Amino acid sequence: MTMDMYLALGILVLMIVMIMSDKFAFGAPPLIASLLLVVTGLSTVPEAFAGFVNSSVIMVAGFMVVMAGLMKTSIIGKVQSSMLTLVNKGGYKSYALLIVVVMFGASLAGPGSTGYYVLILSLIAAIPYNKKMPTSKLIMPLGFATNHPLIPFNVALFYGVTVSVLETAGFTGGLSMSKFAVVNFILTLGFLVWALVAYRLLPDHPIEGDSGFEEVAVTSEINTMPTWKEYSTIAAFALSVVGMMLMNVFGEAAYVIPGLAGAFLLIINVLDFKEVRDNMGAPVILLMAGVIGVANALADTGFTAMVGDYVANSLGTNISPFMLIFIFALLTSTCATFTGSNMGSVYIFAPIAIATSLSLGLDPTAAAVAVVISAWNGGYMPVDGMPAMILGMGKYKLPQFWLFSVPMYLIRILVLSIGAMIMFPVS
Repeated sequence: MTMDMYLALGILVLMIVMIMSDKFAFGAPPLIASLLLVVTGLSTVPEAFAGFVNSSVIMVAGFMVVMAGLMKTSIIGKVQSSMLTLVNKGGYKSYALLIVVVMFGASLAGPGSTGYYVLILSLIAAIPYNKKMPTSKLIMPLGFATNHPLIPFNVALFYGVTVSVLETAGFTGGLSMSKFAVVNFILTLGFLVWALVAYRLLPDHPIEGDSGFEEVAVTSEINTMPTWKEYSTIAAFALSVVGMMLMNVFGEAAYVIPGLAGAFLLIINVLDFKEVRDNMGAPVILLMAGVIGVANALADTGFTAMVGDYVANSLGTNISPFMLIFIFALLTSTCATFTGSNMGSVYIFAPIAIATSLSLGLDPTAAAVAVVISAWNGGYMPVDGMPAMILGMGKYKLPQFWLFSVPMYLIRILVLSIGAMIMFPVS
Protein backbone atom coordinates (compact mmCIF):
# COMPACT_ATOMS: atom_id res chain seq x y z
CA MET A 1 0.00 0.00 0.00
CA THR A 2 1.14 3.52 -0.79
CA MET A 3 1.14 6.46 1.60
CA ASP A 4 -1.81 7.99 -0.28
CA MET A 5 -3.77 4.77 0.31
CA TYR A 6 -3.03 4.89 4.04
CA LEU A 7 -4.08 8.55 4.22
CA ALA A 8 -7.34 7.97 2.32
CA LEU A 9 -8.15 4.91 4.42
CA GLY A 10 -7.35 6.80 7.62
CA ILE A 11 -9.70 9.64 6.68
CA LEU A 12 -12.45 7.14 5.85
CA VAL A 13 -12.02 5.35 9.19
CA LEU A 14 -11.94 8.65 11.07
CA MET A 15 -15.15 9.76 9.35
CA ILE A 16 -16.94 6.52 10.20
CA VAL A 17 -15.75 6.61 13.83
CA MET A 18 -17.04 10.17 14.14
CA ILE A 19 -20.40 9.16 12.68
CA MET A 20 -20.70 6.23 15.08
CA SER A 21 -19.57 8.14 18.15
CA ASP A 22 -22.68 10.36 18.32
CA LYS A 23 -20.37 13.14 19.54
CA PHE A 24 -20.73 15.12 16.32
CA ALA A 25 -23.73 16.46 14.45
CA PHE A 26 -24.75 13.82 11.91
CA GLY A 27 -23.72 15.82 8.84
CA ALA A 28 -20.42 17.13 10.24
CA PRO A 29 -18.05 14.11 9.84
CA PRO A 30 -18.19 13.95 6.01
CA LEU A 31 -17.56 17.70 5.80
CA ILE A 32 -14.53 17.34 8.08
CA ALA A 33 -13.32 14.40 5.99
CA SER A 34 -13.66 16.45 2.80
CA LEU A 35 -11.56 19.23 4.33
CA LEU A 36 -8.90 16.72 5.38
CA LEU A 37 -8.72 15.39 1.81
CA VAL A 38 -7.73 18.86 0.63
CA VAL A 39 -5.27 19.51 3.50
CA THR A 40 -3.48 16.19 2.90
CA GLY A 41 -3.26 16.85 -0.84
CA LEU A 42 -5.29 13.79 -1.78
CA SER A 43 -7.94 15.90 -3.52
CA THR A 44 -8.41 19.36 -4.89
CA VAL A 45 -11.27 21.47 -3.51
CA PRO A 46 -13.54 20.65 -6.49
CA GLU A 47 -12.72 16.93 -6.13
CA ALA A 48 -13.27 16.79 -2.36
CA PHE A 49 -16.62 18.58 -2.58
CA ALA A 50 -17.77 17.02 -5.86
CA GLY A 51 -20.68 15.39 -4.04
CA PHE A 52 -22.35 18.74 -3.53
CA VAL A 53 -22.89 19.09 -7.28
CA ASN A 54 -23.59 15.40 -7.83
CA SER A 55 -26.80 14.92 -9.83
CA SER A 56 -28.17 12.18 -7.56
CA VAL A 57 -27.56 14.24 -4.41
CA ILE A 58 -29.36 17.22 -5.92
CA MET A 59 -32.28 14.99 -6.90
CA VAL A 60 -32.61 13.46 -3.43
CA ALA A 61 -32.29 16.87 -1.75
CA GLY A 62 -35.20 18.18 -3.79
CA PHE A 63 -37.23 15.10 -3.02
CA MET A 64 -36.66 15.57 0.72
CA VAL A 65 -38.46 18.90 0.40
CA VAL A 66 -41.38 17.30 -1.42
CA MET A 67 -41.60 14.63 1.28
CA ALA A 68 -41.74 17.29 3.99
CA GLY A 69 -44.77 18.73 2.23
CA LEU A 70 -46.45 15.35 1.83
CA MET A 71 -46.14 14.66 5.56
CA LYS A 72 -48.37 17.68 6.17
CA THR A 73 -51.32 16.17 4.31
CA SER A 74 -54.15 14.21 5.88
CA ILE A 75 -52.94 10.90 4.43
CA ILE A 76 -50.89 9.93 7.49
CA GLY A 77 -53.81 10.82 9.79
CA LYS A 78 -56.07 8.52 7.80
CA VAL A 79 -53.53 5.71 8.13
CA GLN A 80 -53.62 6.18 11.93
CA SER A 81 -57.41 6.08 11.96
CA SER A 82 -57.48 2.87 9.90
CA MET A 83 -54.98 1.23 12.25
CA LEU A 84 -57.00 1.96 15.37
CA THR A 85 -60.19 0.63 13.78
CA LEU A 86 -58.49 -2.67 12.96
CA VAL A 87 -57.04 -3.01 16.47
CA ASN A 88 -60.54 -2.78 17.94
CA LYS A 89 -61.75 -5.58 15.64
CA GLY A 90 -58.91 -7.92 16.66
CA GLY A 91 -58.05 -11.32 15.18
CA TYR A 92 -55.56 -12.60 12.63
CA LYS A 93 -57.31 -10.94 9.70
CA SER A 94 -57.03 -7.54 11.40
CA TYR A 95 -53.36 -8.27 12.16
CA ALA A 96 -52.68 -8.94 8.49
CA LEU A 97 -54.58 -5.83 7.42
CA LEU A 98 -52.68 -3.71 9.96
CA ILE A 99 -49.39 -4.80 8.43
CA VAL A 100 -50.68 -3.91 4.98
CA VAL A 101 -51.89 -0.49 6.20
CA VAL A 102 -48.51 0.31 7.76
CA MET A 103 -46.68 -0.88 4.64
CA PHE A 104 -48.94 1.28 2.52
CA GLY A 105 -48.04 4.25 4.73
CA ALA A 106 -44.38 3.38 4.25
CA SER A 107 -44.97 3.76 0.50
CA LEU A 108 -45.58 7.44 1.13
CA ALA A 109 -43.04 8.07 3.88
CA GLY A 110 -40.33 6.03 2.20
CA PRO A 111 -38.27 3.12 3.64
CA GLY A 112 -36.08 3.95 6.61
CA SER A 113 -38.07 7.07 7.55
CA THR A 114 -37.29 7.84 11.20
CA GLY A 115 -40.34 10.04 11.60
CA TYR A 116 -42.65 7.34 10.30
CA TYR A 117 -41.44 4.47 12.48
CA VAL A 118 -41.45 6.71 15.56
CA LEU A 119 -45.01 7.72 14.68
CA ILE A 120 -46.22 4.12 14.26
CA LEU A 121 -44.47 2.76 17.35
CA SER A 122 -45.72 5.63 19.49
CA LEU A 123 -49.26 5.12 18.23
CA ILE A 124 -49.27 1.37 18.92
CA ALA A 125 -47.62 1.77 22.35
CA ALA A 126 -50.40 4.16 23.37
CA ILE A 127 -53.15 1.62 22.63
CA PRO A 128 -54.50 -0.06 25.80
CA TYR A 129 -54.15 -3.83 26.13
CA ASN A 130 -56.77 -5.68 24.13
CA LYS A 131 -56.94 -9.47 24.41
CA LYS A 132 -58.31 -9.66 20.88
CA MET A 133 -55.22 -7.86 19.59
CA PRO A 134 -52.42 -7.54 22.18
CA THR A 135 -50.08 -4.64 21.53
CA SER A 136 -47.12 -6.96 22.14
CA LYS A 137 -48.12 -8.81 18.96
CA LEU A 138 -48.08 -5.54 17.04
CA ILE A 139 -45.04 -3.52 18.11
CA MET A 140 -42.45 -5.79 16.48
CA PRO A 141 -44.06 -6.63 13.10
CA LEU A 142 -45.51 -3.16 12.58
CA GLY A 143 -42.26 -1.50 13.61
CA PHE A 144 -40.28 -3.43 11.01
CA ALA A 145 -43.10 -3.02 8.48
CA THR A 146 -42.41 0.73 8.41
CA ASN A 147 -39.24 -0.12 6.50
CA HIS A 148 -41.10 -2.00 3.76
CA PRO A 149 -43.24 0.06 1.38
CA LEU A 150 -46.03 -2.00 -0.15
CA ILE A 151 -45.84 0.11 -3.30
CA PRO A 152 -42.12 0.93 -3.53
CA PHE A 153 -42.21 4.03 -5.71
CA ASN A 154 -40.65 6.22 -3.03
CA VAL A 155 -37.12 4.82 -3.06
CA ALA A 156 -35.27 7.94 -4.19
CA LEU A 157 -32.77 7.94 -1.32
CA PHE A 158 -31.64 4.33 -1.81
CA TYR A 159 -31.66 4.77 -5.58
CA GLY A 160 -29.55 7.92 -5.36
CA VAL A 161 -27.00 6.25 -3.09
CA THR A 162 -26.77 3.24 -5.43
CA VAL A 163 -26.22 5.44 -8.47
CA SER A 164 -23.57 7.45 -6.64
CA VAL A 165 -21.54 4.39 -5.55
CA LEU A 166 -21.71 2.95 -9.06
CA GLU A 167 -20.62 6.26 -10.61
CA THR A 168 -17.85 6.63 -8.05
CA ALA A 169 -16.53 3.21 -9.04
CA GLY A 170 -16.46 4.36 -12.65
CA PHE A 171 -19.40 2.21 -13.74
CA THR A 172 -21.64 4.18 -16.09
CA GLY A 173 -23.95 1.45 -17.32
CA GLY A 174 -27.02 3.23 -15.94
CA LEU A 175 -29.56 2.05 -13.40
CA SER A 176 -33.25 1.58 -14.09
CA MET A 177 -35.33 3.07 -11.26
CA SER A 178 -38.31 0.88 -12.15
CA LYS A 179 -36.21 -2.29 -11.86
CA PHE A 180 -34.72 -0.94 -8.64
CA ALA A 181 -38.26 -0.50 -7.30
CA VAL A 182 -39.10 -4.10 -8.24
CA VAL A 183 -36.15 -5.35 -6.16
CA ASN A 184 -37.60 -3.45 -3.19
CA PHE A 185 -41.01 -5.00 -3.90
CA ILE A 186 -39.52 -8.51 -3.88
CA LEU A 187 -37.89 -7.70 -0.55
CA THR A 188 -41.22 -6.41 0.77
CA LEU A 189 -42.96 -9.65 -0.22
CA GLY A 190 -40.33 -11.65 1.64
CA PHE A 191 -40.91 -9.61 4.81
CA LEU A 192 -44.70 -9.79 4.44
CA VAL A 193 -44.68 -13.58 4.15
CA TRP A 194 -42.55 -13.91 7.29
CA ALA A 195 -44.64 -11.41 9.27
CA LEU A 196 -47.82 -13.35 8.43
CA VAL A 197 -46.26 -16.70 9.31
CA ALA A 198 -44.72 -15.41 12.57
CA TYR A 199 -48.00 -14.20 14.12
CA ARG A 200 -48.28 -17.15 16.50
CA LEU A 201 -44.64 -16.77 17.58
CA LEU A 202 -45.24 -13.28 18.94
CA PRO A 203 -45.78 -13.01 22.72
CA ASP A 204 -48.97 -11.87 24.42
CA HIS A 205 -48.31 -9.51 27.31
CA PRO A 206 -49.29 -6.00 28.40
CA ILE A 207 -46.79 -3.21 27.89
CA GLU A 208 -46.11 -0.25 30.13
CA GLY A 209 -48.80 2.41 30.10
CA ASP A 210 -51.72 0.03 29.45
CA SER A 211 -54.89 1.20 31.15
CA GLY A 212 -56.70 -2.13 31.06
CA PHE A 213 -59.53 -0.96 28.82
CA GLU A 214 -60.71 -3.50 26.31
CA GLU A 215 -61.11 -1.03 23.47
CA VAL A 216 -59.69 2.28 22.39
CA ALA A 217 -61.60 4.99 20.63
CA VAL A 218 -60.65 5.79 17.08
CA THR A 219 -59.08 9.22 17.19
CA SER A 220 -56.49 10.94 15.11
CA GLU A 221 -55.73 14.53 14.35
CA ILE A 222 -55.80 15.22 10.67
CA ASN A 223 -54.10 18.32 9.35
CA THR A 224 -56.45 21.03 8.13
CA MET A 225 -54.58 21.97 4.97
CA PRO A 226 -56.93 23.46 2.34
CA THR A 227 -58.10 20.85 -0.14
CA TRP A 228 -56.48 22.54 -3.13
CA LYS A 229 -53.12 22.67 -1.34
CA GLU A 230 -53.37 19.01 -0.36
CA TYR A 231 -54.13 17.96 -3.93
CA SER A 232 -51.33 20.19 -5.19
CA THR A 233 -48.89 18.61 -2.72
CA ILE A 234 -49.87 15.10 -3.76
CA ALA A 235 -49.53 16.10 -7.42
CA ALA A 236 -46.04 17.51 -6.75
CA PHE A 237 -45.09 14.25 -5.04
CA ALA A 238 -46.45 12.18 -7.95
CA LEU A 239 -44.65 14.36 -10.48
CA SER A 240 -41.36 13.93 -8.63
CA VAL A 241 -41.70 10.15 -8.52
CA VAL A 242 -42.69 9.87 -12.18
CA GLY A 243 -39.86 12.18 -13.18
CA MET A 244 -37.29 10.05 -11.39
CA MET A 245 -38.72 6.80 -12.76
CA LEU A 246 -38.56 8.18 -16.33
CA MET A 247 -34.97 9.32 -16.03
CA ASN A 248 -34.10 7.58 -19.29
CA VAL A 249 -36.75 9.68 -21.03
CA PHE A 250 -36.17 13.08 -19.41
CA GLY A 251 -32.39 12.86 -19.17
CA GLU A 252 -30.69 15.52 -17.01
CA ALA A 253 -34.01 17.29 -16.39
CA ALA A 254 -35.16 14.34 -14.26
CA TYR A 255 -32.62 15.25 -11.58
CA VAL A 256 -34.14 18.68 -10.98
CA ILE A 257 -37.85 17.83 -11.25
CA PRO A 258 -38.08 17.12 -7.46
CA GLY A 259 -36.39 20.47 -6.80
CA LEU A 260 -38.89 22.28 -9.01
CA ALA A 261 -41.74 20.47 -7.26
CA GLY A 262 -40.30 21.60 -3.92
CA ALA A 263 -40.09 25.18 -5.19
CA PHE A 264 -43.76 24.95 -6.18
CA LEU A 265 -44.67 23.92 -2.61
CA LEU A 266 -42.74 26.92 -1.34
CA ILE A 267 -44.58 29.25 -3.72
CA ILE A 268 -48.04 28.02 -2.63
CA ASN A 269 -46.92 28.24 1.03
CA VAL A 270 -47.21 24.57 1.93
CA LEU A 271 -43.66 24.96 3.26
CA ASP A 272 -41.87 28.07 4.39
CA PHE A 273 -38.30 28.87 3.33
CA LYS A 274 -36.79 27.59 6.56
CA GLU A 275 -38.45 24.20 6.06
CA VAL A 276 -37.20 24.05 2.48
CA ARG A 277 -33.68 25.01 3.52
CA ASP A 278 -33.58 22.55 6.42
CA ASN A 279 -34.76 19.62 4.28
CA MET A 280 -32.48 20.37 1.33
CA GLY A 281 -29.56 20.62 3.76
CA ALA A 282 -30.68 17.70 5.93
CA PRO A 283 -27.86 15.75 7.61
CA VAL A 284 -28.45 12.75 5.35
CA ILE A 285 -27.88 14.99 2.31
CA LEU A 286 -24.64 16.33 3.78
CA LEU A 287 -23.58 12.75 4.44
CA MET A 288 -24.38 11.62 0.89
CA ALA A 289 -22.50 14.58 -0.59
CA GLY A 290 -19.51 14.36 1.74
CA VAL A 291 -18.79 10.66 1.39
CA ILE A 292 -18.62 10.87 -2.41
CA GLY A 293 -15.38 12.85 -2.16
CA VAL A 294 -13.91 10.30 0.25
CA ALA A 295 -14.96 7.37 -1.95
CA ASN A 296 -13.46 9.10 -5.00
CA ALA A 297 -10.19 9.58 -3.13
CA LEU A 298 -10.05 5.89 -2.19
CA ALA A 299 -10.68 4.92 -5.81
CA ASP A 300 -8.12 7.40 -7.17
CA THR A 301 -5.37 6.05 -4.90
CA GLY A 302 -6.06 2.51 -6.16
CA PHE A 303 -7.12 1.26 -2.72
CA THR A 304 -10.63 0.15 -3.77
CA ALA A 305 -9.39 -1.80 -6.78
CA MET A 306 -6.65 -3.42 -4.67
CA VAL A 307 -9.13 -4.61 -2.04
CA GLY A 308 -11.50 -5.82 -4.74
CA ASP A 309 -8.74 -7.88 -6.34
CA TYR A 310 -7.75 -9.30 -2.93
CA VAL A 311 -11.31 -10.28 -2.04
CA ALA A 312 -11.86 -11.76 -5.49
CA ASN A 313 -8.68 -13.85 -5.18
CA SER A 314 -9.63 -14.93 -1.64
CA LEU A 315 -13.10 -16.04 -2.68
CA GLY A 316 -11.77 -17.73 -5.77
CA THR A 317 -12.95 -17.48 -9.34
CA ASN A 318 -15.37 -20.37 -8.86
CA ILE A 319 -17.60 -18.61 -6.33
CA SER A 320 -21.13 -18.19 -7.60
CA PRO A 321 -22.26 -14.61 -8.27
CA PHE A 322 -25.20 -15.18 -5.94
CA MET A 323 -22.94 -16.14 -3.01
CA LEU A 324 -20.76 -13.11 -3.70
CA ILE A 325 -23.76 -10.77 -3.52
CA PHE A 326 -25.24 -12.60 -0.53
CA ILE A 327 -21.97 -12.41 1.44
CA PHE A 328 -21.52 -8.68 0.84
CA ALA A 329 -25.17 -8.02 1.74
CA LEU A 330 -24.66 -9.94 5.00
CA LEU A 331 -21.45 -8.03 5.79
CA THR A 332 -23.02 -4.64 5.08
CA SER A 333 -26.23 -5.26 7.01
CA THR A 334 -24.38 -6.73 9.98
CA CYS A 335 -21.99 -3.77 10.13
CA ALA A 336 -24.96 -1.38 9.98
CA THR A 337 -26.79 -3.36 12.67
CA PHE A 338 -23.95 -3.22 15.19
CA THR A 339 -22.79 0.32 14.47
CA GLY A 340 -26.07 2.06 13.66
CA SER A 341 -24.32 3.66 10.66
CA ASN A 342 -26.28 2.64 7.58
CA MET A 343 -24.67 5.04 5.16
CA GLY A 344 -21.20 4.48 6.58
CA SER A 345 -21.57 0.72 6.11
CA VAL A 346 -22.63 1.24 2.49
CA TYR A 347 -19.57 3.31 1.71
CA ILE A 348 -17.30 0.71 3.30
CA PHE A 349 -18.61 -2.36 1.48
CA ALA A 350 -20.24 -1.06 -1.73
CA PRO A 351 -16.98 0.03 -3.41
CA ILE A 352 -15.36 -3.29 -2.44
CA ALA A 353 -18.36 -5.31 -3.70
CA ILE A 354 -18.33 -3.40 -6.99
CA ALA A 355 -14.57 -3.73 -7.40
CA THR A 356 -14.74 -7.46 -6.62
CA SER A 357 -17.51 -7.97 -9.17
CA LEU A 358 -15.52 -6.14 -11.82
CA SER A 359 -12.42 -8.21 -10.97
CA LEU A 360 -14.45 -11.36 -11.64
CA GLY A 361 -15.79 -9.96 -14.90
CA LEU A 362 -19.32 -9.51 -13.54
CA ASP A 363 -21.77 -6.65 -13.95
CA PRO A 364 -21.61 -4.92 -10.53
CA THR A 365 -25.14 -3.45 -10.58
CA ALA A 366 -26.80 -6.31 -8.68
CA ALA A 367 -24.09 -6.23 -6.01
CA ALA A 368 -24.42 -2.46 -5.58
CA VAL A 369 -28.21 -2.64 -5.34
CA ALA A 370 -28.15 -5.46 -2.78
CA VAL A 371 -25.44 -3.84 -0.65
CA VAL A 372 -27.17 -0.45 -0.49
CA ILE A 373 -30.61 -1.82 0.36
CA SER A 374 -29.20 -4.36 2.84
CA ALA A 375 -27.77 -1.57 5.00
CA TRP A 376 -31.32 -0.70 6.07
CA ASN A 377 -32.39 -4.33 6.50
CA GLY A 378 -30.37 -5.65 9.42
CA GLY A 379 -32.08 -4.98 12.71
CA TYR A 380 -31.62 -8.41 14.29
CA MET A 381 -29.80 -6.81 17.21
CA PRO A 382 -31.53 -4.07 19.25
CA VAL A 383 -28.44 -1.89 19.20
CA ASP A 384 -29.66 1.37 17.76
CA GLY A 385 -32.65 3.23 16.35
CA MET A 386 -35.78 1.31 15.41
CA PRO A 387 -34.77 -2.14 16.76
CA ALA A 388 -33.90 -0.63 20.14
CA MET A 389 -37.23 1.22 20.25
CA ILE A 390 -39.10 -1.96 19.34
CA LEU A 391 -37.43 -3.97 22.10
CA GLY A 392 -37.99 -1.28 24.72
CA MET A 393 -41.52 -0.18 23.83
CA GLY A 394 -42.72 -3.76 23.35
CA LYS A 395 -41.20 -4.94 26.65
CA TYR A 396 -39.77 -7.98 24.87
CA LYS A 397 -37.14 -10.28 26.29
CA LEU A 398 -34.17 -10.68 23.97
CA PRO A 399 -35.03 -14.32 23.03
CA GLN A 400 -38.54 -13.16 22.07
CA PHE A 401 -37.01 -10.41 19.94
CA TRP A 402 -34.62 -12.82 18.24
CA LEU A 403 -37.35 -15.37 17.56
CA PHE A 404 -38.91 -12.87 15.18
CA SER A 405 -35.96 -10.73 14.04
CA VAL A 406 -33.28 -13.33 13.20
CA PRO A 407 -35.39 -15.38 10.75
CA MET A 408 -36.76 -12.11 9.36
CA TYR A 409 -33.22 -10.84 8.78
CA LEU A 410 -32.02 -13.97 6.98
CA ILE A 411 -35.17 -14.14 4.83
CA ARG A 412 -34.84 -10.49 3.85
CA ILE A 413 -31.18 -10.71 2.86
CA LEU A 414 -31.79 -13.95 0.93
CA VAL A 415 -34.79 -12.57 -0.95
CA LEU A 416 -32.99 -9.27 -1.57
CA SER A 417 -30.00 -11.04 -3.13
CA ILE A 418 -32.27 -13.15 -5.33
CA GLY A 419 -34.30 -10.13 -6.39
CA ALA A 420 -31.19 -8.11 -7.27
CA MET A 421 -29.84 -10.90 -9.47
CA ILE A 422 -33.20 -11.41 -11.20
CA MET A 423 -33.64 -7.74 -12.06
CA PHE A 424 -29.96 -7.00 -12.79
CA PRO A 425 -28.29 -10.07 -14.34
CA VAL A 426 -24.57 -10.19 -13.65
CA SER A 427 -23.53 -11.35 -17.11
